[in-house]
Amino acid sequence: MYDWFPIVFIVFKVVVLGTGMFFAIKWHHDQAKKDAQDKKDEEERRKRDETGGP
Repeated sequence: MYDWFPIVFIVFKVVVLGTGMFFAIKWHHDQAKKDAQDKKDEEERRKRDETGGP
């Protein structure tokens, strides 16, 4: 009677874990881009302050 349960459970598990892995990778990728942009902005700000430019 419960022969369908393992099939449904495994499919559900794969979908949930796959979605979680996708968002974890996306979050880390976005954080790396944000950190790189922050570093670039800080270098530009430092260079501008050293030269006294606007």
